[in-house]
Amino acid sequence: MNEQNPILALQRQRFLLQMEYLAEKELFADRTEAYGLERRALRGDAWLNVRLGRCYYNSLNQRVVEVLRTQDDDTDHNFEYGKPVVIVSHHDSLAKAKQRQMAVTGTVSFVDGSRMVVAIAEQADVESLQAVGALSVQLSFDETSYRTMFDALDRVMRARGNRLAYLRDLFYSRQRAETFSFGDIRLPWLNAAQQHAVGEVLRAKDVAVVHGPPGTGKTTTLVEAIHETLRREAQVLVCAQSNMAVDWISERLVDRGVSVLRIGNPVRVDDKMLSFTYERRFEAHPDYPQLWAIRKALRELRSRKARRDERYHQKVESLKGRAAELEYRINTELFAEARVIACTLVGSAHRLLEGMHFTTLFIDEAAQALEAACWIPIRRVSRVIFAGDHCQLPPTVKSMAALKGGLGKTLMERIVEQKPEVVTLLKMQYRMNEEIMRFSSDWFYNGQVECAPDVKYRSVLDYDVPMEWRLTPRDLAQQGEQPSGRANTMATTVLSPADGSTGHTDMKQGFSLVNKAEADYTLAVLEQYLTKIGKERILEERIDTGIISPYRGQVQYLRSLLKKKAFFKPYRHLITVNTVDGFQGQERDVIVISLVRSNDDGQIGFLRDLRRMNVAITRARMKLIILGDPMTLCRHPFYRKLYQYVAALNGGNEKCPQSD
Repeated sequence: MNEQNPILALQRQRFLLQMEYLAEKELFADRTEAYGLERRALRGDAWLNVRLGRCYYNSLNQRVVEVLRTQDDDTDHNFEYGKPVVIVSHHDSLAKAKQRQMAVTGTVSFVDGSRMVVAIAEQADVESLQAVGALSVQLSFDETSYRTMFDALDRVMRARGNRLAYLRDLFYSRQRAETFSFGDIRLPWLNAAQQHAVGEVLRAKDVAVVHGPPGTGKTTTLVEAIHETLRREAQVLVCAQSNMAVDWISERLVDRGVSVLRIGNPVRVDDKMLSFTYERRFEAHPDYPQLWAIRKALRELRSRKARRDERYHQKVESLKGRAAELEYRINTELFAEARVIACTLVGSAHRLLEGMHFTTLFIDEAAQALEAACWIPIRRVSRVIFAGDHCQLPPTVKSMAALKGGLGKTLMERIVEQKPEVVTLLKMQYRMNEEIMRFSSDWFYNGQVECAPDVKYRSVLDYDVPMEWRLTPRDLAQQGEQPSGRANTMATTVLSPADGSTGHTDMKQGFSLVNKAEADYTLAVLEQYLTKIGKERILEERIDTGIISPYRGQVQYLRSLLKKKAFFKPYRHLITVNTVDGFQGQERDVIVISLVRSNDDGQIGFLRDLRRMNVAITRARMKLIILGDPMTLCRHPFYRKLYQYVAALNGGNEKCPQSD
């Protein structure tokens, strides 16, 4: 690839980001206009029928209000720390213009089950909203993240004669990154590739990339690299694109004995996760009660109607000064105690980090982050360590024009292409049976990923084939199979959908594709396999199962079916149903994938995103069952090759129906 002028390349990035911003904003507005509240709730973008709880000031002196769901609802939602929301009344007696007035905007501070805490403006009229009732809370368009990314790109383009300018010019050229010269350190609990990766991180003066395919211990390696870096540096900055990824790396670091200060609140709420958040540490500080008392006195003083003379202003300024001094002292101690500051990429722009500089920045799951987001924390550091896998989940880009223009290409990918010498590929995987691993290794990693000896032959049942491709109800109907008939080598037993349908059509249910016949068939296949294993063994050994579908509509339909079927009741705590994105970083003993698409035109939608499929087919430790319509899918070379690979494992030599 030819070298680029960094400024021109970043200007193009900014232009593409602007396209994405406008496209996402328009899409958000269209969905808000077109979708009723119930559909938005199904998408996870709204909570219906909520009530407001306490309105109070939190430890960060933000005015917050509790939002409580009035009925149990286990539908997945998209609310998490930092997301903008609006709390609005939908009382029948209010005109639309009045409804717009009866709304409070804010930012999610905390979510736990059916309780959300929203930071709101000082002057927000919560009392009037509480009195009206019929409330919902809905996600708003996230202007803040885009503003932060635009600002980051502008800073990088303006940089002159400093470290940020140097890294910018380095990342957009084939100039070799600088390194220190010393051998690999010995960490016997890591394999050779992992030890080498840690060594490369320590030797890097400018940049290093830890490329971790599925199951290769990328997080373990990253934790050790951070731990070893902290032997040489007082403090490091650790970021990731999502709150969940930040939580995961933070938890592993805490388990390793590293002191972490997490800026923001975790997705999974428990005492362990909360214990290293900034907010909890702040309010646990010995000086906090004194600070709280001063802040309370200030609020009471400001709320009085008395004449505000010179004495009043002197008292206010005195209290403000004492509060600022105490807050500064607490923050200084908290940040001095922490060895790792952890936050999202956008969260690294937080006012708490203003003026701070770190030698090293670690970006986990860097292959899922837009380049603009990565530049936000880079301005605070001297060198950058990227960790991730650009053959798994990509960044989310809504604008097809921006995607075609290159917005989906990450900074990590750019460096992998231009500076292969800074990349370390982790080659030994510890998750999957070798036959499950092999297809992914050959297709995505040039056959370089190998299987650790202790997992090479792992299986649930003796003489079991680790991968199966089950024909869908449509295929069975076309083959004229009967419910008790025998299928080809791809699936040893034919199971018919309970409703007798063929699953021929992709159906829209609200907002996403659903194939009801295939969903019913998916659970029938799983029931058959669990019956083979046996209830006693499943419960005793806690054999867990994941059901994956690329479509959220199919996921929700599968969850509703699972609740209704009595057979699965003893196993529900061991069965997870989620999208591909929801399974990122996870693994299960048994995985069943429902691919949903079934039509005469070979239309497979975003199943064309092969990186997502790489995630799906690499979640299983011991057994992978794929349910898909070969007539639809095998027009694509990836699915044709996968179908034939699975057929060969099962002792057959079937060609995919669409093969020449």
